[in-house]
This record gives sequence, C-alpha cells and structure tokens, in this order.
Amino acid sequence: MSAAPSPEPDRDCPLCPRLHDFIAAWREREPGWFNAPVPTFLPPEGENSVKLLIVGLAPGLRGANRTGRPFTGDYAGDLLYGTMITHGLARGEFKARPDDGLELVGTAITNAVRCVPPENKPVGAEIATCRTFLKSTIARFPNLRAILTLGSIAHQSTVRALGERVAAFPFQHGGRQEAGSGIALFSSYHCSRYNTNTGVLTEEMFVSVFKEIAAFLKT
Repeated sequence: MSAAPSPEPDRDCPLCPRLHDFIAAWREREPGWFNAPVPTFLPPEGENSVKLLIVGLAPGLRGANRTGRPFTGDYAGDLLYGTMITHGLARGEFKARPDDGLELVGTAITNAVRCVPPENKPVGAEIATCRTFLKSTIARFPNLRAILTLGSIAHQSTVRALGERVAAFPFQHGGRQEAGSGIALFSSYHCSRYNTNTGVLTEEMFVSVFKEIAAFLKT
C-alpha cells in the first residue's frame, strides 16, 4: 500500500521548473529570506481542531516568501489577520512577522500555489501541479467544515481539489455553496492591496464574509 501524498512540498520541490528557478535566484539575492514553498499555517491545537481552511493564491515575494508564513509581511495579512482576530479565528497580535506569537483558532491557512510566482501570476500548469498538495492538505483535517477561498484562482483550484466541476461552483464574492463532500465553500475577493485600493474589496465586504463564516461555525 503506497503512502498518502504529502500535504507539503519539499523545500527544493522541482515540480514547477519556473518557480524553482525563480526561488533559486532569490535565494542568492536574499539569503536571509525563507525562499521556499510556504507551509500551511496550523493552530497550536493541531489538525483535529481545524474546522475552517482559508486558501489564498500564492506567497507574495516580499510577504510569505520572505517570512515563511502565509499572509505575513504584506498588506493582505493586516486585513486578513485583523479580521480573524475580531471574529475569534485567531488570537494574539499580528505584527507581520512569524515570531509575533499570533495563533490560529480552529483554522488553517494555505495557498493554492505554495511557491512565489514571478509577478504574482502562476500559470495553469503550476496551479494544477500544486493541486496535489492542496488535495492532501484538505484531506489532513478530519473535522473540516468550511473552506474560504480568496480570489477566483484559489476558488477554482479548490473546487477541483474537492472533485467538483468549476462550472457548478462559480466564484462570487460573498458566495456560499455546499460541496458534495459536505464542506461549505465560502468565497471572497482576495484581500490584496490592489483590490482594496481600487475598491474591488472594501473592509466592510471582507468583514461580512467572516461574519457569515463565524456564524456558520457556531451552528
């Protein structure tokens, strides 16, 4: 019997040559940065405590690729973690560095693509290749009740990872759909600075999604 696929890629994962080479170049340029596939951020209580999984697109170059923790080191984390703390999904204080002591509560955070892509734009083959790890990540949480996808690419890859058809689960901000696996699939525009600066996503819009998720998890 073969072992289940790992939910985390190796530090020198070679599966996507373009991303591997991009990270290798940044290791030379910034040897003090994390510069590797960014692992899933877990709560201290472990996998069995996870009821919500948040799926982003990919690490930011000077964010998670630098710090080694999802949504840590750039603006997206300020909005995400601040909102999570307000709704009881994280505790502590977010200071945009991995040693700030912030802890997740019943929640895990990962990315559809674990390696930083050039210009923050993974290509289709890279998204599909990294879905192996996304599938294994979803499977590692036996008590998972909900997934929040941030942005259309993360949403579509998550739908495919759940074995569903993308056409049957269209992306929309504030969406909530029931996947055949019994998981509630919530969706939001990505909390990037670009989306907030252009008004695509307001703080109120983002908070409303978390209000709904928090209420769902209490049922």
